[in-house]
Amino acid sequence: MSLASTVLLYSFVIFAGILLGKIKVLGVSLGVTFVLFVGILLGHFGYAVEPNTLHFLREFGLILFIFSIGMQVGPGFFSSFKQGGVRMNALAMFGIALNVGIMLTIYYLQGGENGLSSISDMVGVMCGAITNTPSLGAAQQTVLQVNSEAYNVTQDMSMGYAAAYPLGVVGIILTMIVIKIAFKVNIDKEIQEIEQEKAEMMKAPEMLTFKITNQLVSGLSMVRLHALIPGDYTCSRILKPNGNVVIPTSQDEIEIGDIVLIVCAKTDEEKFARFLGERIEMDWPQDTGPVLSRRILVTQTSYNGVKLGELHLHAAYQLNVTRINRSGVDLLPSPQLRLQIGDRLTVVGNIDHINLLARKLGNSMKRLNEPNLITMFIGIFLGILLGSLPVQFPGMSVPMKLGLAGGPLVVAILIGAYGHKFHLVTYTNSAANLLLREIGICLFLASVGIAAGKDFFATVFNLKGALWVGYGFCITVIPLVVIGIIARAKFKMNYLSIIGMMSGSYTDPPALAYGNKVANNDAPAVAYSTVYPLTMFARVIVAQIIVLCFLE
Repeated sequence: MSLASTVLLYSFVIFAGILLGKIKVLGVSLGVTFVLFVGILLGHFGYAVEPNTLHFLREFGLILFIFSIGMQVGPGFFSSFKQGGVRMNALAMFGIALNVGIMLTIYYLQGGENGLSSISDMVGVMCGAITNTPSLGAAQQTVLQVNSEAYNVTQDMSMGYAAAYPLGVVGIILTMIVIKIAFKVNIDKEIQEIEQEKAEMMKAPEMLTFKITNQLVSGLSMVRLHALIPGDYTCSRILKPNGNVVIPTSQDEIEIGDIVLIVCAKTDEEKFARFLGERIEMDWPQDTGPVLSRRILVTQTSYNGVKLGELHLHAAYQLNVTRINRSGVDLLPSPQLRLQIGDRLTVVGNIDHINLLARKLGNSMKRLNEPNLITMFIGIFLGILLGSLPVQFPGMSVPMKLGLAGGPLVVAILIGAYGHKFHLVTYTNSAANLLLREIGICLFLASVGIAAGKDFFATVFNLKGALWVGYGFCITVIPLVVIGIIARAKFKMNYLSIIGMMSGSYTDPPALAYGNKVANNDAPAVAYSTVYPLTMFARVIVAQIIVLCFLE
């Protein structure tokens, strides 16, 4: 097949699959996964691609997809274990164990090695049942690592995946409905509980004004005040009794009668009221007078990973940073907080000093739109090297390797979380990340579908295929029912968080879309993002371990 014909085939498969994937049935669509089914259809009618070209496009697409996911989840991977995330992630890991356990139970009940479905078939069915394409790619890549000639095995995996996937998506949503009915959930009441929790646990910075009435703190400098009242907060401005507004440096002192603007967590209000004096209401000028408030965007790469305290804002610029916004989240500024490309600093002070700092930090939106290809390909390079390192485990016939799926995923997560410490620019705007991810998954799914299409209908549309659909539905639904009951009955979790956790544990965007529609707020998305990073990593690794344990 010529190069032009190959490009034409892939282009048709991808655009037709994306178009068809937008069609909704009962409010549910398969999305980009429909590219797989169009590829299968074209492969069935005899369209083929030269094996080496197909193999390259499949693996390169998988690498792009996996690496983009890793870069997306990396910044929040380790923080996802905080503030209730441990419980959610533990339930998600238990769900993964149930998926594997049910899959193996079915495998042995249907005859094991002598049964109608091989372990590779069952791994493909499980990947489809949990709607997780990266785990399918990882398992197929590991099969070829064990036996480079076993292309027929990887195609069987693709068929099992395709057979189980549609009911996998539907099964997740059906389980959400079952849990709702079983526990007689009132959605309005659940929404009210979520809003109350947000109000009680709000940690975003608050701008509170206090009048100094405590004689014991009168005369203290900012340094001594921080020693007396430890924590992450900023004294943004001081209004003196004579009407002068001061931007305090570390040596400036507070006196009786001063009015101070403190930027702190809402929960710290009582602490400051006890130490400083009564809280008062006051409208501080934002854009008039000698003191201005402006936002500065960090786009200069030399400041990526630099601690905020190293900017010496008080001494060099006579400025205060009152807030730092990172990816839509407000952070309390502290000297130890490391800046990252894309951070938005809210600073107060003299306009000339603000402009000077803005020039120093970059403050260029255009620069953020430029792709950081160096970091991307350094990560892919290191990921492939890591994926090639063999690790021998007892009981395995061959050493385990993370492979072309696991290696880039691990490195991308580490770079996303810690790359700034090595001054690697890890910022990628969401549109660029999504583009790379979608191109990668489309290339991978198109390749898998074209390769599997030749024998798909003969294999799936018979007793074996019908069993795969049933097996997949069991693998999908039973673990979700179990973890849903545990989450609601034992841990009394909010239903909206439960459906987000279910979607995240199966890394399933259509299910999340349904959950968001039910909730009409961001509670499912928060739970989804809490379990998604660890779940994605675990499913990729588990798929490889199963293959290495069972395939010789």
